[in-house]
Amino acid sequence: MLITDMKRVIEQVSRDKGIDFYVLVKTLEEALRSAVKKKFGNKIDIEIQYNEESGELEVFQFKNVVETITDPDFEISLEEGRKLDPECEMGDSLGTKMDTTTFGRIAAQSAKQVIIQKLKAAERSVVYQNFIGRKGEIVNGIVQRVSRNEIIVNLGQAEAVLPKREQIPNETYRRGDRIRAYILKVHDESRGPQIVLSRTHPDFLINLFKTEVPEISEGMVSVIGAAREAGSRGKIAVRSNDPDIDPVGACVGIKGSRVQSVVQELKGEKIDIIPWHIDPAKFVCNALAPAEISRVIIDEINHVMEVVVPDDSLSIAIGKQGQNVRLASKLSGWHLDVISEKRYNERLQLGFASLMDLPGMTEPLANLLFEKGYFSTEDVSKALPEELAQEFNLSEPEARNLVEAAANQQTMAEPEDNAADGSLDNSAEDDDKDKQNQEI
Repeated sequence: MLITDMKRVIEQVSRDKGIDFYVLVKTLEEALRSAVKKKFGNKIDIEIQYNEESGELEVFQFKNVVETITDPDFEISLEEGRKLDPECEMGDSLGTKMDTTTFGRIAAQSAKQVIIQKLKAAERSVVYQNFIGRKGEIVNGIVQRVSRNEIIVNLGQAEAVLPKREQIPNETYRRGDRIRAYILKVHDESRGPQIVLSRTHPDFLINLFKTEVPEISEGMVSVIGAAREAGSRGKIAVRSNDPDIDPVGACVGIKGSRVQSVVQELKGEKIDIIPWHIDPAKFVCNALAPAEISRVIIDEINHVMEVVVPDDSLSIAIGKQGQNVRLASKLSGWHLDVISEKRYNERLQLGFASLMDLPGMTEPLANLLFEKGYFSTEDVSKALPEELAQEFNLSEPEARNLVEAAANQQTMAEPEDNAADGSLDNSAEDDDKDKQNQEI
């Protein structure tokens, strides 16, 4: 018996698999059509309908009304036809209900294969539709399989993969362990949807805080961004949308309870909660905490900030192996050049000396150039002569000669400067106290 009590079966499968009822009906119709074609060939003219009242799939075969039957599988006599429809005429096509139990084992097996294929395709479609809208969420799952390159996670309705590159270093899992992760990608592939998870993505950190801090989910505190070196340290920038709420305090929680919950989930990763500021320089200063900042010089064109710190704060600002300044750079979106006050003052002195070396330069003019931000011949060489003339009350020929002289001096000094920079870099590696420059 191939098709009986169809409605009950379809409803059960629909509930168990989460597949639409009528999608299953269509699947069974195609399976039954395949079974009929398997037995009678492709020439047979059939129509399959789902009977809502009886809950069965009905198969109707259409035969042509002819005077003399040459092929009983496809033709019916006028006499037999008029028994079914008294008004039928020669050449009409009459539909007769077929007995589905006569299709045989091979036809039934064919129908079964079609049903299995269609069910798998429908299941894949349901899984994809369910998870494509959840991209960016945190999910809980059970570790199902662990290999060298990935972890397979059972999410209940589907399996997901946590690649090695998305795992926190030195974090280990065994089969049966519970795991939380961030849905990074959802691919719709021919073999089925692939759900890619991550525990290293900055948005995983942001979503953990959204879970732990009600003020974030309620919109009173906003998360501006995050930067991580997973398993070691992370920075998250927050701001308050309510003047009565301290965004950092809200994220830390009473006695650090909220941030500690996040730290525990990330297996001890240190988290810096940074107050965001509309002024990018102040925001960078916050991001480099706890280091003290003496001054910040902004290069808007190249999107670079030169951050000057006291000599004893240089190692704090840079952090172990440059981690602090590297994360601050990622968080702020600015290229950060952190230098000590000693090095900064040396550069100012060298810059002033280079200005004094220019032909026709006077100390009052050099001081004026310094006050206006022209700290070296390099700065002067990039200036427009007409701007210098207007700004410093010079004639255009004088300003042009000044710029040309500065450019010539730069060209002559480049090889020597490069050698000096290399020497400084090497000495910085040998002794932290002698570090003069750190670029990110």
